[in-house]
Amino acid sequence: MRQRSDFLAANGGLRVGTPGFVLLVKPRGDDDATRRIGYTVTKKTGNAVVRNRIKRRFRELARAVLPAQGIAGADHVLIGRTEALTRDYAEMQRDLERALARVREGRASSDRRPPRGKPRKR
Repeated sequence: MRQRSDFLAANGGLRVGTPGFVLLVKPRGDDDATRRIGYTVTKKTGNAVVRNRIKRRFRELARAVLPAQGIAGADHVLIGRTEALTRDYAEMQRDLERALARVREGRASSDRRPPRGKPRKR
C-alpha cells in the first residue's frame, strides 16, 4: 500500500496493540483475495535511520507471517512503536501471529478514542 487514502481507510478497521507495533486490519470488500500491507513509523520514533530499520523489520515479519496467517482480501497496516527497534524478532513474530488471531476471532477493538486536548474550532 502506498496511497494515503488506503492508510486512512485501514484506520477505520480493527486494531490490536502490541509492545512493538499496532496492527490495523480492514477488509476491502472487493472480490480480490490478496493481502495488502503497509508500514508507517512516525518521526517521534526517531530519525530516518531508526524509522527505516523498523520498517525493514516489519517487511521481514510480513514476509514470514502474512502469507499463511493474514486475512484474505484485507489491508494490513503496521504502525511502529519505539520498542520495535529493540524487541527480539521472534517475540515480534509471535506478537503479529497473536494479533492476527485476535482479529480472526473478533477480539480486536474497532472503536477509536476521541482526540485528546481541546476540540478544534471550525
